[in-house]
Amino acid sequence: MDEKLEEIVARVIAELKRDGIAPPPEAAPVAAPSGNSEVKAPAGTNDLVIDLPDPTRDDERYKLMVENPYDEDGLRNLRATTTARIGIGRAGARPKTSSLLLFQADHAVTQDAIYGVIDDSTKEQQKLFTVHSQAADRAEYLLRPDLGRKLTDEAKALIQERCVKKPDVQICVGDGLSAAAISHNLGDIYPVIEQGLSSAGLTLGTPFLIENCRVGIMNDVNTIVQAKVVLLLIGERPGLGIADAMSVYMGFDPQPGKSDADRDLICMITTHGGTNPLEAGAYVVEVVKRMIQHSASGVKLKSLSSEA
Repeated sequence: MDEKLEEIVARVIAELKRDGIAPPPEAAPVAAPSGNSEVKAPAGTNDLVIDLPDPTRDDERYKLMVENPYDEDGLRNLRATTTARIGIGRAGARPKTSSLLLFQADHAVTQDAIYGVIDDSTKEQQKLFTVHSQAADRAEYLLRPDLGRKLTDEAKALIQERCVKKPDVQICVGDGLSAAAISHNLGDIYPVIEQGLSSAGLTLGTPFLIENCRVGIMNDVNTIVQAKVVLLLIGERPGLGIADAMSVYMGFDPQPGKSDADRDLICMITTHGGTNPLEAGAYVVEVVKRMIQHSASGVKLKSLSSEA
């Protein structure tokens, strides 16, 4: 099979040479210098250079690629205000090669985040034991969000056995849609939350990790631990460019039937263009203290806080 393939390649190259398309045998390959987006072949050769700089570098990711813009300064200022893909130009009806390569690279990062697993070192650092939702694997988790909102019977039994009951605050960690969010941010945010709540005189439950987790699983957890407040630190849905953002969902006495209207949320916790984990941890502590004070969360807490 290899011999046939080599024969076909040789014949194609020979035909290209006859048509004057292929580079002459003596021509040396031309490499793209680092950081140079326009690489030209030496004069007098027919070399076609297709090397491009790494599109994920900041200088390549955020540069303007619109040819002859009407207001270059205005477009540059607009580009600096957002991570959205604007000012990237087109090649006819299609995206430019560098734009397409960047899109594909960012998409690959999101796939790694969604299908990744949380590092064992992260679990060990915070002394987390692991339980599972009713979603049997990642494929089912993505197709059946409802199963990600409920614990398995084995998980319920393990939580019942190992967790402190009726604490002021129960902290749970969930992989959600980005394991990278937990691996990258938990080590920074968790100690801030733990120390802040303890300094406020609040008792803490036994922390644990929930795999294949959705936000609504907070309700199932609290039927067992019966905490005043439940915190769920969970990986957000990754975007094209930022795939390690974490959210913290907070609810006062979450129970079956409660919804997002009964929860508070801090989202986009990441050092890559979002809220710094240390700052977010301090804010979580303040929100929890208000929940305890008013015995409420979500819409009800906002209403009571505005009245006060």
